[in-house]
Amino acid sequence: MPDNNPSVNWEPVLDEALDIFQRFLRVDTSNPPGRERLACDFLGAILKAEGIPYTLYDAGDDRVSLRAMLQGDGSKRPFMLLNHTDVVPVQREYWDEEPFSGLIKDGHVWGRGALDMKGLGVAQLMTFLLAKRLSLPLARDLVFFAQADEEAGSEFGMRFIEREHPETLDAEFVINEGGSGTTELFGVQRPVYSVAVAEKGPLWLRLVAEGRPGHGSMPHDDNALDRLVRAMYRIQTWERPLSVPPVLTEYFGRLSRAGMYKGDPTVEALKEAAAEDPRIRAMLMDTISATTVASGIKHNVIPARAEATLDIRLLPGVKPDEFQAELVRVIDDDKVRIEPVHVRWSETNSFDTELFRCIEDIVHDFVEEAVVVPGMTVGFTDSSELRNRGMISYGFSGGLNEPSLGQGVHGHNERVSVESFHLNCQMVYELTRRMCT
Repeated sequence: MPDNNPSVNWEPVLDEALDIFQRFLRVDTSNPPGRERLACDFLGAILKAEGIPYTLYDAGDDRVSLRAMLQGDGSKRPFMLLNHTDVVPVQREYWDEEPFSGLIKDGHVWGRGALDMKGLGVAQLMTFLLAKRLSLPLARDLVFFAQADEEAGSEFGMRFIEREHPETLDAEFVINEGGSGTTELFGVQRPVYSVAVAEKGPLWLRLVAEGRPGHGSMPHDDNALDRLVRAMYRIQTWERPLSVPPVLTEYFGRLSRAGMYKGDPTVEALKEAAAEDPRIRAMLMDTISATTVASGIKHNVIPARAEATLDIRLLPGVKPDEFQAELVRVIDDDKVRIEPVHVRWSETNSFDTELFRCIEDIVHDFVEEAVVVPGMTVGFTDSSELRNRGMISYGFSGGLNEPSLGQGVHGHNERVSVESFHLNCQMVYELTRRMCT
């Protein structure tokens, strides 16, 4: 009978994983333009050397995703290790080190994608390779799926796959980005692992106002920029209520019982905290950020057109069309047009599942004193599409990082400690082994 818990000699495995991680960070997949084919060439060469077949899904212009599968006995539905290979662009002049170097300095691996999300991608890859090398007796098909274009809305990645190759997305459980481990929360030094079972939905809108151009010395009432400014003022002064979704009631409740958060998980109790902490505020309300504005051609010319973009993030359960209708009411100007740019929403996964319980067990095995909570991602991930297809898709990373490192995600000097990366590799493997054998 095959051994469903073969021992792993972790020292050489972690050395190999670190080498792959460093080399993967040197593959520049900044999006735009993406060029994820480069990442697929890199990953494909590793899989080919292991004798593992894979399939490429080409959405055009080098926007390529990669899928590989190890076949199980079919007694359970598949388990998917999901990651994306693109990264956000960098401003090199603000980095202390070359952002595509994979440099190890002061015990940290530096590079764009170290946290978002090539580190977790390599942890998943090593898990996949170990499952093959150790001939794990899989009860489920084990899928490794490296997707393109997540950072720009997934039109050339997950949404392309869902439209053109939906049969590749079958899984009972999915592990993706969105969850994290932190050494400190709310000023309390204690490890906390947040497992993302939900996420806010992006509603990216463009506001367009059009009016009558003219000479700047002759003001009139049909100035497009004036209309846009009034609309933006009404939006920014629009008071929206706080709300505590059920998942966050559990989140704050668990943290309160662990002594990490002082107070009850109610709207009334959280109002004061939300007023002082933008992280809490983002978790409890539909947020609106003005991100760009454009108008005018010359200092003394009244513009004929003005436009602005809004990055809106909606709580789970808030429908984008209903929110947009309310925004029209708030603006109260039929000459200001609203154009959707990117819209996404998703259901919330239950945290009463075999997968969540397995994550709790594994976290406590590796970090005994840790608190494990179901959480919500304020950003968006490819999990949204899978949740809406009825899958359990959790954001989970086994790494444990200091809160300050989170500033590197989409920021400058992105890096992760070698120790955290190693822990991530071990936890993801052990989670996958227990769920699949």
